[in-house]
Amino acid sequence: MTLESPGRLWLLAGVAALAVAYLVMQRRRSRYAVRFTNLRLLDRVAPSRPGWRRHVPASLFLAMLGLLVVGFARPTDEVRVPRERATVVIAVDVSLSMLADDVPPDRLSSAKAAAREFVDGLPEEFNVGLVAFAGNASVFVAPGTDRQMLDAGIERLVEGGTGQQGTAIGDAIATALETIATLDGQAVEDPPPARVVVLSDGANTSGSDPEEAAADARSAGVPVDAIAFGTSDGVIEQGSRPMTVPVDGETLRMVAEQTGGGYHEAGSSDELRAVYSDIGSSVGYTLERQDVSARFIGIGLILALLAAAASMFWFARIP
Repeated sequence: MTLESPGRLWLLAGVAALAVAYLVMQRRRSRYAVRFTNLRLLDRVAPSRPGWRRHVPASLFLAMLGLLVVGFARPTDEVRVPRERATVVIAVDVSLSMLADDVPPDRLSSAKAAAREFVDGLPEEFNVGLVAFAGNASVFVAPGTDRQMLDAGIERLVEGGTGQQGTAIGDAIATALETIATLDGQAVEDPPPARVVVLSDGANTSGSDPEEAAADARSAGVPVDAIAFGTSDGVIEQGSRPMTVPVDGETLRMVAEQTGGGYHEAGSSDELRAVYSDIGSSVGYTLERQDVSARFIGIGLILALLAAAASMFWFARIP
């Protein structure tokens, strides 16, 4: 936090002077009470002394003055503000290996549930799109603010939903970039602040080169957050025989590093939700320096009200 008018803090000297004056007055009052030697008569005249309570209104009042002075000095701080036209595209792997039940009930069902929670945690003004990919990639929901349509799109995510088997991570990124580039009429000349979140359990096996897609994303200034979802114990039924499908995140790691995004590994539904929560806390925001004097003024007014209330209820007077 910084102060735009730090010179105004000299007014705190006045607050400090009031505090000193109050302490001096209390010491004088104590000396007078000591000189009053007839203690039995003193108990009859003032049988109930307020003790520590008599200092509460004055302390609150002095704290209020201090906060108001700090607010008068125009404090500013960096505040997170949702970025205008912010766009997030979620790309979900729907290949056969996503049916592995090492993450119950299976990887794909858990991914869909976590995606819903992620979207629910984003500001309503964010544009969110959905891409499904296996052997190729398809846009299930174009980026927009219609959350009901997005929820319906997530519900339609099924194994093999793109029509081809495989894992086309490069195609998923390229398709997501295309949806961002066509968000609105000004997207070509003024690209929106955007981010792509890719969730997959395997290495690239088909489609375009992920490294080329990562280069395109870097050129467009679009970070790609990559999540490797699953464990090394994944198994699916291939015909009548079980087939192991361990998670392989090397391609995803490369994509994230190349584009300036984050790479995450999630081996359970809880871990996936935590990853999404972490991404959601940083996506689509910008830090802006804003005046925060209202914080100090507001707290100061609350202290003033407390001081007045304490004075009236305990001593039947207003300070």
